[in-house]
Parts: sequence; structure tokens; C-alpha cells
Amino acid sequence: MVSSRSSNLGPASRPVAIPDDFATTTCDKASGVIRLPNRIRWSDPDLTFDLGKAADRRRVYELVLVEGSEEDVRHYVSLAELTTVWGEIFLPTYVRAAWQEWFVAHHIDVASC
Repeated sequence: MVSSRSSNLGPASRPVAIPDDFATTTCDKASGVIRLPNRIRWSDPDLTFDLGKAADRRRVYELVLVEGSEEDVRHYVSLAELTTVWGEIFLPTYVRAAWQEWFVAHHIDVASC
């Protein structure tokens, strides 16, 4: 997990959940139709996402990268898919910057967006 914090209040002051072992983890990934836990998608209405559909998968990645824990990232996000959709997903600046730093540290090439 990135441990830097801002002296300001608000979402940007929270650490971004990036598992140290994300590039090498072999845990089971979510697939099919899923419902994200309330700690990740806490607003109404209650929705399901079909991870077989690119638009749903991108939205899940956006939600998990912003609101999820390291375990959530391991379970819901595929590194190969993340690098493919990196330029298409919407993330707050502080989340995108933390992940960009991780990509650079792990020598993973993604476009800076």
C-alpha cells in the first residue's frame, strides 16, 4: 500500500491500495456477473456488473482502484487487463499517480494518461 498522505483532508489524503505482490499474485480472480461489496460501491442503486463486458469491467476497475483494499485489487483486477484499459478508465489524479509510480517501479509500460 502506498503510504504517502497529504496534510489536507479529503479523498486524496487516503492511501491507495496497491498490493506489493500484485504483479506476481496467483489468487483467483472474480469472473462472470458480480456484485461489489458495500465497502467498494456504497451508493444506491444496488448493481451487478458482468466482468465479461468491457464497459462493466472498466467500471469495476475504477471503483476497486479508488475504494478497494489490497485484497479487493487482487481479487477483482487483472494486471494484464489493467494495462490494456489504463488509458480508458477514469481515476482521481492521486490514484492514477500512485499506480503510475507502481508501474514504473515494476517496469510495466503503460501510457501516462
